[in-house]
Amino acid sequence: MSAGKRACFGARRLGYALAVHGGAGTIRQDASALSRAPSYHEGLRRALAAGRDILAAGGCALDAVTGAVAALEDEPLFNAGRGSVYTAAGTQEMDASVMDGRDRRAGAVAGIFGPRNPILAARAVMEHSRHVLLIGEGALALCREHGVAFAEPDYFCSEERWRELREALAVGRGEAGQYGTVGAVARDGEGNLAAATSTGGMTGKTPGRVGDSPIIGAGTYADNATCAVSATGHGEYFIRYGAAFEIAARLRHAGQSLRQAARAVVAAIAALGGRGGVVAVDRTGALALPFNTEGMYRGYVRADGRIHTAIWREPYRSC
Repeated sequence: MSAGKRACFGARRLGYALAVHGGAGTIRQDASALSRAPSYHEGLRRALAAGRDILAAGGCALDAVTGAVAALEDEPLFNAGRGSVYTAAGTQEMDASVMDGRDRRAGAVAGIFGPRNPILAARAVMEHSRHVLLIGEGALALCREHGVAFAEPDYFCSEERWRELREALAVGRGEAGQYGTVGAVARDGEGNLAAATSTGGMTGKTPGRVGDSPIIGAGTYADNATCAVSATGHGEYFIRYGAAFEIAARLRHAGQSLRQAARAVVAAIAALGGRGGVVAVDRTGALALPFNTEGMYRGYVRADGRIHTAIWREPYRSC
């Protein structure tokens, strides 16, 4: 175990909290969606369990959010990693970022294809470079140098995602109604915060387009003094509003609660025409999971170990 990994562990003094999202948008409650809902709930539960097990063992928030997001990237139902959507050119471009609230270190990648888990590529940038954001071949070279696992192209191929692209192009729609980012935020037993976000972008997007997911302060932010945030939605609006940082700023400078700040920012983005949501946790362990769309795949777990998940504006399922 490296010195960096050892630093993530210590005596637990506080209750932990972890929240995840798997995308927001037009998630209709029709027969098809309802039939697939159990699979989405199970995917969210696996991600929450992965992060929970790290936190329950005394692990750090950074490891927990990385583990939870990696689990979501491994699930083809979600638009990140293995489930990434296609661009208008029929290619796949993945973005991800991670931030440690202890010292505000951050790492991000954009426009990459190859690493099995883009969130691990983002973490490699944070831990093995002097930079915050790397793109394309430069990011891939660093991943190879530091042993980030790659997958064969067929691993990312999906007939369903290809069908979604054909349908989007047929009607001249350059983006999907579901914004399929995945993300996680956590507070560990020592009070440290972290956030991680990963996405395959928007179906039918212009090649080279980068949304908010790898932009620190827009789609991802963490600071032990305030909160950790991971966003999902129409990335251009979250970038323009500096959404993740804006939530933290409202806690720091306006004295708002996490719930007040997160709801206000999501509502302000809606007023601009932007759709999506966030998951957030503050330094006390309070959670907020607001969204302005028909639904958002989401869930949370606290120190009692009980997992709660939801899709629409219905009560959380727990187990």
